[in-house]
Amino acid sequence: RSDARGPLRSAARLFDRLRAVPWAERARSELRATGETGSAVPSHQQATAPDPLDRLTPQELQVVRLAAEGSSSREIAEQLFLSPRTVEYHLYKAYPKLGVASRRELARLDLEPAAARS
Repeated sequence: RSDARGPLRSAARLFDRLRAVPWAERARSELRATGETGSAVPSHQQATAPDPLDRLTPQELQVVRLAAEGSSSREIAEQLFLSPRTVEYHLYKAYPKLGVASRRELARLDLEPAAARS
């Protein structure tokens, strides 16, 4: 993961200069998935994003979507090559960001990107 951060930072800067917004966002998303903080997306911007899904890290979003579909932590872990404990951690961090307290409540949320909803 750490080896990917340099090229992803460069890509995000280049796409920003080219105004290739979808590609820049994708590069920053992948950068956050490597554990990058700071330059990827300012934490205050992520914490106050109007769309609750934008408050989640890419990994949290993947885990939340799979959990909302009814997958168990073990199944999610196998699919994403994580440990079940890591899956539970991501859910623990995502619940307050989404204003829910359980998997049952996740199933009631619209977890599609804002662009797909409109």
